[in-house]
Amino acid sequence: MKKIINSDKAPAPIGPYNHSVMVGDLLFISGQIPFNQATETLVTTGIEDETKQVLFNLEAILAASNMTFENVVKATIFLTDMNDFSKVNEIYGSYFTAATAPARECIQVVKLPRGVNVEISMIASK
Repeated sequence: MKKIINSDKAPAPIGPYNHSVMVGDLLFISGQIPFNQATETLVTTGIEDETKQVLFNLEAILAASNMTFENVVKATIFLTDMNDFSKVNEIYGSYFTAATAPARECIQVVKLPRGVNVEISMIASK
């Protein structure tokens, strides 16, 4: 049985999906883009700010599920420019410890929703 979990602190889904779905002890979090729900604006001030906003949105969804980044077991990062990898990796890495960091891949794509430069999805476990 699945349980739908959304957060009012993360951007509202713009399609037929939810922020996350809990199945058993696993939480599947939809990809998040750098949209600031509080100001209702897209963050476009550089890859560092965009990455921080994406992680803020993911953190809000994790919190709605009574979880933290420590619960994350898998992450997928989508970038429109792999030259941004080191900047994204540095910010992303500040949210995890080396001993408990999740599995991850980073993929360069041609385009992301709303023309953003980064999107991240995650899987977490209780």
